[in-house]
Amino acid sequence: MRLIGLAVVLILGLILVPPTLEAQQAVRTYRIAVLVAGPAAGFPPINAVFKQGLSEHGYVEGKNLVLEVRFATTPEQLAQDAEALVRLNPDVIVASVTPAAQAAKNATKTIPIIFSASSDPVAFGLVASLARPGGNVTGLSNAGPDASGKRLELLKEVLPRVSRVAVWPQLLGPVPPHCLLRRQNPQRRQACRSPRRTAHQV
Repeated sequence: MRLIGLAVVLILGLILVPPTLEAQQAVRTYRIAVLVAGPAAGFPPINAVFKQGLSEHGYVEGKNLVLEVRFATTPEQLAQDAEALVRLNPDVIVASVTPAAQAAKNATKTIPIIFSASSDPVAFGLVASLARPGGNVTGLSNAGPDASGKRLELLKEVLPRVSRVAVWPQLLGPVPPHCLLRRQNPQRRQACRSPRRTAHQV
């Protein structure tokens, strides 16, 4: 989680004008909107790393930075919170995961959006490609289409007797297109299966 927070800070540094470049001008206050898909309970550790990274780059809350944070546990609430944040006209929107990024993208085509983690940003329509995202959305991908098979291989090494694996989909939004059993692609499906083990989405 710490690495994700720091990576997002580095991306923000490419979008926001460093405060040192405005030293001879009036101090500007930056507004960063944060849209979290999930409850607030698990956010404090990530928030602490996020604020620390921003501070190290010259952005200090209460001095030249305002953070607007919203938490949502349903798709409807995500959409409402995204629209509310857009109305605040922030310099950038940080979205926690894919559903939050999708809600933010639906709410604005001009404000820069950074997602901290998405399993398949191309398949989910967040970016045109990993090499050239295009539009106003960019961020970090925490997996790839070929990673699911490798996860099962590692699981089999750790637990040789395992024969059935259950996949618990994310709380909000669709199941990633490259879930363990991707029926559209026989090669990837074969990589996730063996005669002695099967995977089931639940």
